[in-house]
Amino acid sequence: MTISRILVANRGEIARRVFATARRLGIETVAVHSDADALLPFVAEADSAVRLPGNTPAETYLRADLVIEAARKSGADAVHPGYGFLSENADFARAVTNAGLAWIGPDPDSIISMGSKIESKKLMEAAGVPVLADLGETATEADLPLLVKASAGGGGRGMRIVRTLADLPSEVEKASAEAASAFGDGTVFVEPYVEHGRHVEVQVVGDSHGTVAVYGERDCSIQRRHQKVVEEAPAPGLSDETRAALHDAARNAAAAINYVGAGTVEFLVDANDPSRFWFLEMNTRLQVEHPVTEAIFGVDLVEAQIAVAEGRPVTPYLPGEPKGHSVEVRLYAEDPANDWQPQSGTLTSFEVPGVKTEFENLPDGQGGIRLDTGFVAGSEVGTHYDAMLAKVIVWAPTREQALRQLSGALAKSKVHGLTTNRDLLVEVLRHPTFVAGDVSTDFFDTQELATRSAGVDETAVSRSAFAATVALAEVAREARKVQQGIPVAWRNVVSAPQVTEFVLDGSEENIKVEWFGGRDGYTGANADADVTVLAASPSSVTLEHDGVATTYAVVVDSSASLAAPVVHVDSTLGYVKLNRVPRFVDPSEQVATGSLLAPMPGSVLSVSVEVGQQVTAGQTILVMEAMKMQHTVSAPTDGVVSEINVKPGSQVGAGDVLAVVEGEESAEGEDA
Repeated sequence: MTISRILVANRGEIARRVFATARRLGIETVAVHSDADALLPFVAEADSAVRLPGNTPAETYLRADLVIEAARKSGADAVHPGYGFLSENADFARAVTNAGLAWIGPDPDSIISMGSKIESKKLMEAAGVPVLADLGETATEADLPLLVKASAGGGGRGMRIVRTLADLPSEVEKASAEAASAFGDGTVFVEPYVEHGRHVEVQVVGDSHGTVAVYGERDCSIQRRHQKVVEEAPAPGLSDETRAALHDAARNAAAAINYVGAGTVEFLVDANDPSRFWFLEMNTRLQVEHPVTEAIFGVDLVEAQIAVAEGRPVTPYLPGEPKGHSVEVRLYAEDPANDWQPQSGTLTSFEVPGVKTEFENLPDGQGGIRLDTGFVAGSEVGTHYDAMLAKVIVWAPTREQALRQLSGALAKSKVHGLTTNRDLLVEVLRHPTFVAGDVSTDFFDTQELATRSAGVDETAVSRSAFAATVALAEVAREARKVQQGIPVAWRNVVSAPQVTEFVLDGSEENIKVEWFGGRDGYTGANADADVTVLAASPSSVTLEHDGVATTYAVVVDSSASLAAPVVHVDSTLGYVKLNRVPRFVDPSEQVATGSLLAPMPGSVLSVSVEVGQQVTAGQTILVMEAMKMQHTVSAPTDGVVSEINVKPGSQVGAGDVLAVVEGEESAEGEDA
């Protein structure tokens, strides 16, 4: 058959990625979208779009019946599932074909074979592919540490590391609950945890003519919460023998289930002895990190998927020898210093310098940046879906060049409006251990990274706060209607400096900037007395210190409050987000000491305490779910629970007071 109109049963960047290839091939496109996604770019870019009424995945993208009805109404003759959601749902794949539509994915039986990690390990063992033992309830002290994993899913959900046998039952229970929430199946299993391992995966594409093409391997070892952050191809530091063995094992795995379509066979490699590896799982879909494979082989994997779905052989897309090196980073809206907590809000600025292409492969033999993203400046990042903002991909002749180009582009990017992992990615790409090719899944547990610390670079914050102060003064100067000729902050009799106060985003740290304004411009006082202002505007401030001039790019966002704008500052020192403290505070906006605030919008899953209960610092007060992850809210100090404002099932907004824990010192003071 020949496909003429594709519906993408997904959202965001993967929908845009499939649309890009379809447009190039002359195939029309159909988007489906939730109410929350109605204004995102992928909806406008499709030739037609169908609304799925609702906001949550369960109401929209996980509703197979609504998606198939959307295909019928829009005249689509094929469905591409993207990744996540229904992409590895055999019932959905079967329903698509039963509706007379082409399914751009593997046969439902293949999905079933690999859909259960427990059953797939049995199949792979029979095919001669090495696997880790499923310990079940037979685990002993000698087997520690252990890993509890969800059988029906991935992405770190339903996964727990267990270091003592006493914790195993409770961790199994937690993992099962998270798996049931994320995948609709709470089945979990237990296997040995390889402490210093590497996550290496092999890309395959099989066709209906019996050919399985292998497109090399990728290293995806840099992970947090068992979710990938940095991916690269080829995998560094592997011998030719190990590489060939991995490729053969992946080919055997795909052939064992007569695999048709694009898929990824994932392996755990012993970082201490890379010749030892074990089968982890097979993802029967396109992977998030497929662009690095496309870059080194010069192939369009989505085009290959479409060709195979049309019944054509994969032969025209057979890979040659890989060229150069490609690295991809996942830019997330999250706070690495605060347990990777997902963030939500408006993306006020989004600029990545040096981008040569979006969603399509880089020109053959030319280095540069590729950007795959579901957002643009002004987009709203909600709480119903994954927090990934974009994938930034680079290709270069060597790994060293690729790391340098990608880290440089990220460092100069402007991503404002909410906290991201941008600075962490830059630090990883420049970290000596990573640059040396010493990669493993425990990287963040074993390496010192400044961006993982709750502490801050005092110099970066101090200079950025001074630059923000000057920019705010320039904003006020341009806005005033009278006395244009009088210098900003000029005083006839100078008795004391002006004071501008900020709160550093993500902390309770207050920063006071003391300064003077006059005929000679701006000068700092006290801590900033040795800083000279060379140039100033509302969007750019150049400061000189000890003979070195640094320019700070400033974005003042007063959309939420004119009196207390958010100020974003970028420089070679990094990105700093500051919240201006208003001179006068509305008493109604203040909260009681000891208030536990919702870190983001979400729903309350459970409440573990009662009013009047004595608690200790770190004790669980309640558990929330947001952005497909569970978040524990704990007592900040020893004390007594004096207030609980939520119950299981409550929907809360960011900053809502969930509960109040009165510290022991506070209680003693009241008694006195």
